[in-house]
Amino acid sequence: MKRYLATLLVAILATTAIIPPAQAQWTVFDPQNYAQNLLEASRALQQINNQVQALQNQALMLQNMASNLNPLKEVSQLSGMVTSLSEITNLMNQAQGIAFNVNSTMAALSKAYPTSYPAGTGSATLTADAQQRWQNSMSAFQDTLKVQAQVVQNVQADTATLTTLTNASQNATGNLAVSQATNQLIALSTKQQLQIQNLMAAQYRATALDQARNAEAEQDGQTQFQTFLGANNAYNPQ
Repeated sequence: MKRYLATLLVAILATTAIIPPAQAQWTVFDPQNYAQNLLEASRALQQINNQVQALQNQALMLQNMASNLNPLKEVSQLSGMVTSLSEITNLMNQAQGIAFNVNSTMAALSKAYPTSYPAGTGSATLTADAQQRWQNSMSAFQDTLKVQAQVVQNVQADTATLTTLTNASQNATGNLAVSQATNQLIALSTKQQLQIQNLMAAQYRATALDQARNAEAEQDGQTQFQTFLGANNAYNPQ
């Protein structure tokens, strides 16, 4: 296209300079004027070329901008992550014996795990409290196993999620898609940390209740021994 325009301009100038008018028999060729006209035509052609190049650059820039704004299509894994965390949260809320609640925990501890028993406490009360503490420990260990099982299932599902998000990030066509894939990878990492924290909370709860049960068992033994002795000493020197 550029070569055609240049050739056309040169032909027009040459024709204008060579063909004599109808009234004249002879034409004087002015080389300086011809060179000036050719230079102006060349400059006009260069301006046209510059404008065409500018338009091409703008079109390429718009194309790149559109590519960078392409979203990450059909690769969102956020709903699955939220569902997995909700399942663990439900298991934590279903905790038996002593729930994961500050007020409930304090009330249960003051009732089933007293710091001491008054003298003369009957064996029936001691046995009932000991049974309740044992049940609390067993329930806590069961809750921990449930949370562990759910975490293992989530980790297995996270393997496929990680593969999907990594492939999506590597095949992303623009900055927006890369950013969205990266955000989902960060969300996956956050989800795994949260479920580990829940698992640790369940495990520590079970361990703490079992240690409290052992401590109360020692207290029960002392109470029963004092009840057995009564107000008198078991041994009176002669």
